[in-house]
Amino acid sequence: MKIVDLIRREMLLPSLRSTDKNGIIRELAGLVSANHPNIDRDELTRVLIERESLASTAIGEGVAIPHGKLATVDHIVAGLARIRRGVDFDSMDGQPTYLFFVLVAPEASTGAHLKALARISRVFKNADFRRRLLSADDADGMYEVIEEEDAKY
Repeated sequence: MKIVDLIRREMLLPSLRSTDKNGIIRELAGLVSANHPNIDRDELTRVLIERESLASTAIGEGVAIPHGKLATVDHIVAGLARIRRGVDFDSMDGQPTYLFFVLVAPEASTGAHLKALARISRVFKNADFRRRLLSADDADGMYEVIEEEDAKY
């Protein structure tokens, strides 16, 4: 599975505005719902906040993977956003979080959802990849970084 199989160019947000966890989740839900007709922003916000209340999805090294399931989608939907100044997202390593890969899966999905989470986690462990995403000028540049990384696998 490649990241470009999960994400479209219009699902990249190079400049998050919020500075707190719930605000960022609302922005991520807005990004995804604005680009998918079957996703309600408020419902996705609720699902993502509920998931965050179980345990933080910030996996460390400046990365978080907020995720949840909705009955209104029939395939995995993904978005990627960044904030260059970093925010507290209750990361496992206690460090600021800069990159947010949001993942929405169908309610009945398990295997594909877990496979996507594993792939994203693995790719985002690469420090050079994270640095290049943070350095990209805009959404197009971020997408090119993702394409380049996917080409390696």
